Amino acid sequence: MKIYRIYLLILAVLLPGIACNYPRPQPTQNSLSADALRQTLAALSPAPSTPSSEATSAPKFPTPSTELPGEAPAFYPYVIRSGDTLQGLQKRFGTPLEQLFASYGLPIHGYLPIDFPIDIPNGLDPALPTTPAILLLPDHEAVYSPTAVDFDVAAYIHQAGEYLSSYQEMVDGEIVSGAEIIQRVASEASVNPRLLLAFLEYRSGWVSGQPFAGGNPNYPLGFAVPGRSGLYEEMVMAAIHLNIGYYGWREGTNVSLRFADGSTLRIHPLVNAGTAGLQNLFAKLYEPAGWREALYGQENFLARYAQLFGDAWQRAEAAGPLLPVGLSQPTLELPFAAGERWSLSGGPHTSWNAGTPRGALDFSPVTDEAVCAVSRAWARAAAPGVVVRSAHNVLALDLDGDGYEGTGWVLIYLHLASIDMAPVGTIVELDAPLGHPSCERGRSTGKHVHLARKYNGEWLAADEPLPFVLSMWRAIASERNYQGALVKDGEEVVANPSGSRSSIIIR
Repeated sequence: MKIYRIYLLILAVLLPGIACNYPRPQPTQNSLSADALRQTLAALSPAPSTPSSEATSAPKFPTPSTELPGEAPAFYPYVIRSGDTLQGLQKRFGTPLEQLFASYGLPIHGYLPIDFPIDIPNGLDPALPTTPAILLLPDHEAVYSPTAVDFDVAAYIHQAGEYLSSYQEMVDGEIVSGAEIIQRVASEASVNPRLLLAFLEYRSGWVSGQPFAGGNPNYPLGFAVPGRSGLYEEMVMAAIHLNIGYYGWREGTNVSLRFADGSTLRIHPLVNAGTAGLQNLFAKLYEPAGWREALYGQENFLARYAQLFGDAWQRAEAAGPLLPVGLSQPTLELPFAAGERWSLSGGPHTSWNAGTPRGALDFSPVTDEAVCAVSRAWARAAAPGVVVRSAHNVLALDLDGDGYEGTGWVLIYLHLASIDMAPVGTIVELDAPLGHPSCERGRSTGKHVHLARKYNGEWLAADEPLPFVLSMWRAIASERNYQGALVKDGEEVVANPSGSRSSIIIR
């Protein structure tokens, strides 16, 4: 029965996948005390960042107790973090905050000013327990952020020289290595590769040794969904559940955990998105007691993480905020040539797969070609940049030109045909051809290009808090995925996968 429950859960999040042009309902789905934070940092004492097949003794980690009924305060002293918004905080603390924000002079739209202290009323039910109020993981270590730009996945795995270093499996008709799988999942889902490796090590022992006795090599993480065996599928599921927790906490759409046994627990309102993402990932594989031991016990995951990769919080502090004060989108143009007729075939929907924000827009060329033919039209660079990834019908365009996908602004183009994709290293100007719209990769009802944004590795929603603007057309989300519109100067282009007249847009 447990496997069956997990199977249904995984299918629920996997089926939306990276499908486009197929409207469907939108799923319904931070400051600690100084002492608590010092305890956490002290527990994660610096350790060697090189792999070792010999596990050292795990550092001690505080074992917090769940907040019990009657212990919750009337107000929480809170210091605003990078990425916080009014909407997210209201849902996490369970109380309306517009009037309070007005008294502090805080904006009700967009990102909030970082490090601003505020007392937030506690609107949560005091009879319901919460997760511990301890920060486990910085946001930087959950997403493929600047803290990972100097991390060489293949070199790390090769140096370890253990089971993962010689592992291979078939993915999309190709034999790929364990290192290639980790790198691909990390890049495509924009999840930190250190976290993926540490999770694999904690669950299977594959990174710094041989598989744990009694483990199933077909399901090294333990999701064990029938028909989705192998390291690649297991890592994809791990990335999905991490992102559901991370972005759901950011947006306030996922404020409770659901464990492997079906029980639930409210996430403490003071934790950060990285912690919520990690809590959600572990909840999918553990019942509450095992979950608590895995994250807060003596031999916990964070202790192993520190042994493998050193001090995550130190890396995050050195990198600075993921979403800095005053962040604004650079000027972007629609991803096709001036004068061409295209259709807004998909309004705001998931940027990559389940768990990522509704940050993508779909554009389809208006031509006389077959519905799923590789189009003769070109998807073009919405801004100057350099191609940093071009594989599996996905192209990543780095706008700051430093050659790293995890830093600064990056545009993701999906469903480009395999032929004629601009290769990695290509320096492009505005309007340079990048590839042809197609139905390749994922599920599509027609040829198109799916366009999404990231900043410092974090996927961004297309509407609030930092609207997606292309040729001065601003994206407006609807309540449902794929619906919505682009608006400019009183004009409106309404998303429609059938290419109706109201969806036509000309740059």
